[in-house]
Amino acid sequence: MIRTLLFVSFALVPVVAMAQVKRTNPPTLSTPTGYTHVVEVTGPAKTVYISGQIALDKDGNLVGGNSMKGQAEQVFKNLQAALAAAGAKFSDVVKMNTYTTDMAQVQAIRDVRTKYFDASALPASTLVQVVHLARPELLLEIEVIAVVK
Repeated sequence: MIRTLLFVSFALVPVVAMAQVKRTNPPTLSTPTGYTHVVEVTGPAKTVYISGQIALDKDGNLVGGNSMKGQAEQVFKNLQAALAAAGAKFSDVVKMNTYTTDMAQVQAIRDVRTKYFDASALPASTLVQVVHLARPELLLEIEVIAVVK
């Protein structure tokens, strides 16, 4: 009896230990464009919180100048580097918050974002226009949360 219980317990450990990520767009909500409404994580996993990334290179120099697309490209490179440092990748991202100083240029951000996210694994997402960021030359800041299975 004890052997059977031990066997069953150890046989179930891999199943229980697996984190599951479920992405849902409920039919009761509008059809999303470029994000997922609800991302659920169940089971044990490592959660990674990436602080807001801005368009500075590793030496602290602004990249992209006054171009939203140029700054977005650097922001996503920085996000990729931060995720990699934690053993994560964009497919592990479950939540993304984007802060921009100019909503009229949101398409430039979306164009860069599509290079990094697979359409089948889009994160829950929030996009907000702000008056300004930490420095006046910054046009964009993005923070993410990732769950590594």
